[in-house]
Amino acid sequence: QVQLVESGGGLVQAGGSLRLSCAASGRTFSNIAMGWFRQAPGKERKFVAAINWSGYSTYYADSVKGRFTISRDKVKSMVYLQMNSLKPEDTAVYRCAARSSMYGSTSYSEYDYWGQGTQVTVSS
Repeated sequence: QVQLVESGGGLVQAGGSLRLSCAASGRTFSNIAMGWFRQAPGKERKFVAAINWSGYSTYYADSVKGRFTISRDKVKSMVYLQMNSLKPEDTAVYRCAARSSMYGSTSYSEYDYWGQGTQVTVSS
């Protein structure tokens, strides 16, 4: 079992930056791939970024590529999402997710554990 808790969301102006954190507990944070998803009101949940268990392979949605960076610290059992050059369209509830695999996935149905979500609001 893995429990995930996100933090770091908030209100920021367009062009600003935020760093989201996801703390994992319940087991050794190893051999677990991680991902970030977001969902805006009235819209479907969308993939944002993923990272494999080693932390050396990453994948990003085209909409955030070049602006967001996913990373992990396995010793601290933490996963991060650095968000730069934020746009109003980035406004959403962001959730981190984990799956029992060495590899990340862009599909939310393939993740086993989810955080409660943290709100990110980007003003114009």
